[in-house]
Amino acid sequence: MRTAGLWKDYELIDCSDGCRLERWNDIVLIRPDPQVIWKTPKEHPLWNSPHAVYHRSSTGGGNWEIIRKMPDVWQMGYGELTFNIKAMGFKHTGLFPEQAVNWDMTAETIRAAGRPVSVLNLFAYTGAASVAALKAGAAVTHVDASKGMTLWAKENAASSGVTDRPVRWLVDDCLKFVKREQRRGNKYDIIIMDPPSYGRGPGGEVWKLENEIYGFVSECASILSDNPIMMLINSYTTGLSPSVMEYILGETVRKKFGGTTESDEIGLPVSSKPGRVLPCGASAIWRK
Repeated sequence: MRTAGLWKDYELIDCSDGCRLERWNDIVLIRPDPQVIWKTPKEHPLWNSPHAVYHRSSTGGGNWEIIRKMPDVWQMGYGELTFNIKAMGFKHTGLFPEQAVNWDMTAETIRAAGRPVSVLNLFAYTGAASVAALKAGAAVTHVDASKGMTLWAKENAASSGVTDRPVRWLVDDCLKFVKREQRRGNKYDIIIMDPPSYGRGPGGEVWKLENEIYGFVSECASILSDNPIMMLINSYTTGLSPSVMEYILGETVRKKFGGTTESDEIGLPVSSKPGRVLPCGASAIWRK
């Protein structure tokens, strides 16, 4: 497992009985996590004094219970990056800290290229990967279907001091955008994607990742440059294993460009339980 163990402003303190106990800079949150199926003793004192707890509803969704005074928005850093954090709907905060392993890998790949690098970030959410790529010196095209998430990504870019870098912020359907880029002849050296498990398009189109991922990655492979560097697929879909995503990259990208593929889970160390790591998602990577 690839572990995001370099954080200072984020800490997974403990996890038990379907919940995480986390520190987001100075703010302590308890959030649900369906992967936490063990019921170990909740011995850490912060289980009893968080700033907020997210309670899931049996009918779907849920709500935050604010226990101690906390800001509506606060910041946390990761290396040279600064992110704006909010307790938002459906337990989210605008950041997935386990993704730091992928930000670091992408940034290292960009810096090692020794040439200008163009990055396409699809389903880009609040732009942590986009900001990391910009900080590393790449030109970035950031695409997400949500206007609100794209505005948040711009705020993260401003907080990280990269608004002067070459970036396009696009609110668009990712598949439609990729097809337009094919017609335009635009190409990218690195493509990053974190597609949702399920969704509906503006015309009522249904997206189910297991059914769509192979075709989507195939379309993306056609807009890689003549000398591409990397493609990264990240997923939180339980029915889509890392090795399946790696197989897809092998058939769509490695077959065309050569190179290597790899895949693994990504996770977070549990600070109160040395040696324990919470698996949080999965990634597959093709590299030239």
